[in-house]
Amino acid sequence: MMVSDDLLNRVHTLTDHELAWLSGYCWARLQNTALLSGSDSAQPLPIVHPESATAVVTRQVLILSGSQTGNARRIAEQLHEQLQDLHANLRLENLGDYKARQLAEEDIVLVVCSTQGEGDYPEEAISFAKFLFGKRAPDLSQLSFAVLALGDSSYPLYCEAGKQLDQRLAELGATRLFERIDCDLSYEAEAAQWRQNIRGVLHEQLTLRHAPSVGASSSPVAASAPSYAKGKPFTATLVTKQKITARTANKNVQHLEIDLGDSGISYQPGDALGVYVQNTPDIVQAFLDALPFTGEETVQLGTGLELTLQDALSQHLELTQNSAVMVKKWAELSQNSELLQCITEPTALDTLARHTPLLALIQRYPAAALSAQAWVDFLRPLTPRMYSIASSQAEVGPEVHLTLGLVQYTHENQPYAGAASAYLGLQLEEGDELEVFVEPNPRFRLPPDPSTPIIMIGSGTGIAPFRAFMQQREADEASGGAWLIFGNQRFTDDFLYQSEWQRWHKLGLLQHTHFAWSRQNPNVKTYVQHRVQEQGATLWQWLQQGAHVYVCGDANHMAKDVEAALIALIQTHGALDSGDAEAYLDQLRDERRYQRDVY
Repeated sequence: MMVSDDLLNRVHTLTDHELAWLSGYCWARLQNTALLSGSDSAQPLPIVHPESATAVVTRQVLILSGSQTGNARRIAEQLHEQLQDLHANLRLENLGDYKARQLAEEDIVLVVCSTQGEGDYPEEAISFAKFLFGKRAPDLSQLSFAVLALGDSSYPLYCEAGKQLDQRLAELGATRLFERIDCDLSYEAEAAQWRQNIRGVLHEQLTLRHAPSVGASSSPVAASAPSYAKGKPFTATLVTKQKITARTANKNVQHLEIDLGDSGISYQPGDALGVYVQNTPDIVQAFLDALPFTGEETVQLGTGLELTLQDALSQHLELTQNSAVMVKKWAELSQNSELLQCITEPTALDTLARHTPLLALIQRYPAAALSAQAWVDFLRPLTPRMYSIASSQAEVGPEVHLTLGLVQYTHENQPYAGAASAYLGLQLEEGDELEVFVEPNPRFRLPPDPSTPIIMIGSGTGIAPFRAFMQQREADEASGGAWLIFGNQRFTDDFLYQSEWQRWHKLGLLQHTHFAWSRQNPNVKTYVQHRVQEQGATLWQWLQQGAHVYVCGDANHMAKDVEAALIALIQTHGALDSGDAEAYLDQLRDERRYQRDVY
């Protein structure tokens, strides 16, 4: 039968939703026509009745998320909701809870994974990735998959975790349903398009190729979002701001107490607080002074929002973070010969990016004729800052406490500060309002049994969640032992929350404390990993007694050094080789007895 060109043209204009409806309609018409004809030659598609639903093959669709700050988890939840009308068994899990060895039994797997820091996997995806790249990785030739990668293009290894997962799944024989998409900080539009593309592909495979299964089951829809979340922050009040390092300290660390009022917001020890920050008037004016603009020019953000350049710089664009990627972009825009030469030399590029604030870069290498819109397109979006919560609601009620380490430095005799440091630490005063939301962190939780011993290892502001842990343990009258290994520069200047830790020790809630002061002795720099090494025998005993280990703080140095020290003590005191010692620690991670909150 010939199909008219006009009909084909009409079909090509249909949306995914309209195509899905049309396919179902045509399927029903074909079935009814065959039945009414009574012809032996007619071969109607099988009608699936409830009692025979098991005769139809129901496809399995698994959505996996690997999230560090909650973005990947939210996208996965949105995809799960979008696919509810598919005739399939639909499941949603995070990579931390998923048993990787089941992968060989899966049918269709959709992965949303973020990248942390310098190309690292988010905490909840580490065990999954190790299995996938390990010796026991399975043949996945029966599997179909798609990957959405989240990242930050200011890092050289942009979306690296998602890229590696996508490549490895293909290497193991799996078939791509759709090409991987890499999303930057402004991920919403691309993620929405990816979800729509996936939905279209699955509708073709699951709706057109398979009769509807009345009995098809689906995992429960993810719990509804709280009243206040990232897309709908709560306007809270800063009630206390107190410096908790000495006047002579190299670091300025502040304790913040924020009133959540009658919002009904709840959180657990281990969760994070997202804070929407703004650029201070000083930094905005400094940028305008360096540009040939008044600030009243109309510009458009990637979201389609139109506003003045002044408002865009104040509330929506990142002005304080530089990177090698930003330097390269600016070299191309400015066409400065010196800067173009610099970006061809990796060492010079890295040095310039690390030590030159963005404002200083554009002042040193000005661009001749850029429009206000070109400026907006060059800058990255200003994103919420995430802070480990330093309080338990069992102790503080409708408040949330933060431990804020200010980022302040000078460059060519000019003072600079990070966006959050300037906004929270220098601009906001007690009584001012700020927009916040809670980001749950299910991979950093106290053990459910208060009699379980805990080992807390952290440096600097990494002590914040451990304060929350101890407040909760006191409220629970926990009988399990607690051990703090904490590091900072000097005992006299940087012992954060000193009186509280001393009180918990006196009450018997904190059995052991070991400290590492890196600048106390000018001849010896002692860090937390050194204390872990020194206490190896006792730490091993605690592990044998079921202790949970928590690490919080710098991801690039401290956390990696502590992990190496833990593997070494397990190897020594457990009489294991290096591979088995690492496997032991991986097992602790899988059992949630080894949890990290690193940044």
